[in-house]
Amino acid sequence: MRKHNLVWLTIVGACLLLLVGYSDQTKRVHQPNMMSIAHRGASGFAPENTRSAFQKGVELQADYLECDVHLSKDGELIIMHDEKIDRTTNGSGFIKDYTLAELREFDAGITFSKEFEGETIMTLNELLDEFFDQIGLLIELKNPENYPGIEESVVSVLSKYEDLSSIIVQSFDVESMRKMQSLLPELSVAVLIRPAESFLSESKLDDLTSFASFVNFNVSFVNKSMVNKVQQRGSKVLVWSKNDKKLVSKAHKYGVDGIISDYPTWRISEPIYLVQE
Repeated sequence: MRKHNLVWLTIVGACLLLLVGYSDQTKRVHQPNMMSIAHRGASGFAPENTRSAFQKGVELQADYLECDVHLSKDGELIIMHDEKIDRTTNGSGFIKDYTLAELREFDAGITFSKEFEGETIMTLNELLDEFFDQIGLLIELKNPENYPGIEESVVSVLSKYEDLSSIIVQSFDVESMRKMQSLLPELSVAVLIRPAESFLSESKLDDLTSFASFVNFNVSFVNKSMVNKVQQRGSKVLVWSKNDKKLVSKAHKYGVDGIISDYPTWRISEPIYLVQE
């Protein structure tokens, strides 16, 4: 009996050691204040930048919907990521070469799944009309240098709303965002940082944070030190990746302010376990 008890105690002790070892390697994390941004809507579940993807983002309790904006031939603000419609619709050609009425003829859902056949291209006006009171919006201006006057067009649309606290406009184009902030000072703007330019000097950081409320990075090309430097200057940091499985873990580790993801389900599946590197 004594020998049996000794064996049992040994097994229990080994299990406890394993559990201690496991807890040393992981950390259970709650960070409810970290914003969840549905990238092109919840584009992991529905065709990107479509009404279905935006509705899914709301359903999944994201804090913001992210979308991309171009100008059509007749000056309408069109929601689509690429300059051409080839990848995400059954048509081809550049957005700027079509009127809104012509763009309406293309199917923006069928290339994702038969289930979404008949999905139509949206405008920024329509997105705001439908979702402004439900959720925050992160609006990206795509290649604004190709669309002279796009900043004024976006400002004209946003100026219809008294409270812009739930709106952020972002771009890789620093001067475009500087212009947006000048045209509409109450608007929060964000500068996207290209991976090759992720090391920002102190003077560059001072310049960007002088007008940008957010400085946003690909999570694979930023570190905690850079995040801290931005935050110490009073701005916030959002991160994204190309569906990197470590996105959420890294974001928590770096202490960023929000995550831009095709799969915003991490918010409703908290807490998460972070593997300590």
